[in-house]
Amino acid sequence: MEESDLMVIREYDSVNDAEWDKSLLDAEGIFSTIRNELMSAIYPIGFAPAQLVIRREDKKRAEEILEAYSAEQ
Repeated sequence: MEESDLMVIREYDSVNDAEWDKSLLDAEGIFSTIRNELMSAIYPIGFAPAQLVIRREDKKRAEEILEAYSAEQ
């Protein structure tokens, strides 16, 4: 997988929120990873947000999953 095949779908001030959304995508079989996971825990809020990264081809489905969960909250 090339870096150009990946995209940031969301950014988070909280690593816990990023991990939660990652688990939602993982449960649906969508590859995801978190960039800046450690940086966002060390530096002040907003300096280096945790980024949820997915394959570009999964964008539509990933957005549907994350939006459906947000609507339930």
